[in-house]
Amino acid sequence: MAGWSTADIPPLPGRRALVTGGAAGLGFEVARALAAAGAEVLIADRNVAGGEAAARQLATGGGRARFAALDLGDLASVRSFAADLVAEAQPLDILVNNAGLLPRLDRATTRDGFELKFGVSHLGHYALTGLLLPALLRSRQARVVSVSSIVHRHAAIDFDDLQAERHYEGQRAYGQTKLACLMYALALQRRALAAGWPLASLAAHPGVARTAIGEARMTEPSRRWRDRVEVLLYRAVMRWGGQSAADGALPLLYAATDPHASGGGFYGPRGLGELRGAPVRVQPARHAQDPAAQDRLWTVSEALTGVRYPP
Repeated sequence: MAGWSTADIPPLPGRRALVTGGAAGLGFEVARALAAAGAEVLIADRNVAGGEAAARQLATGGGRARFAALDLGDLASVRSFAADLVAEAQPLDILVNNAGLLPRLDRATTRDGFELKFGVSHLGHYALTGLLLPALLRSRQARVVSVSSIVHRHAAIDFDDLQAERHYEGQRAYGQTKLACLMYALALQRRALAAGWPLASLAAHPGVARTAIGEARMTEPSRRWRDRVEVLLYRAVMRWGGQSAADGALPLLYAATDPHASGGGFYGPRGLGELRGAPVRVQPARHAQDPAAQDRLWTVSEALTGVRYPP
């Protein structure tokens, strides 16, 4: 896969794809490339104006794209969105669970009371994927791609304070969530194999990609010295170590489309520190591969969302 680019995406006519957080950034680049390869793309985002504009842009370029509003921080929205899509009685071939945000310096929650980053990026996608299983299993070989991060290597799941109610730090919440996304992807692959589903679950990370996701964080008032240092480091990494959103999207696209990408695989940039470069298969941290921890996270996610996957 040396030098792999969007030119290597196989033709996708007749395939249907859903990209969460597709209004901008990595999600938009993924949606653009899938549409250019012939897939019918559904862009899902809470940003209605941005999502509609993104779909129009892709359609103007000859792609088949449409938009549907989805707030992953609201389980009622997730249930309504999934019910509408399943009711279309069409297969869903590719699901890219991309939507996310940098956590605020101060703790914030979703509509359902979950810590914001964990609630949107992990619990929202856990619920969405489970509710969309009927559509995914209509595909001959569906792919679900969960987006993680290199920061998962230094993160841990705090099951005793999962919602960061007793101790909140933005970077800690971010790391826990991205670790959870990776553990979920690996656990879903195990369940798909055990159940005999025609579904492959993969994970990917973009390295360091320059997108607008950090703009809100950059404008937040920094009251503590640690917050100020974190913002300065973030700016430095983006400026000197980052790659474009289009390049950052390549590992996600490889996982979603390439015939050589396999269920249970984790894909990221091949460069130093996995910060940038063409996509390659990368190794998850050992603690992310712990089946017992994955199962515990799954059980907690099931209890919190009320979404139970079929056996």
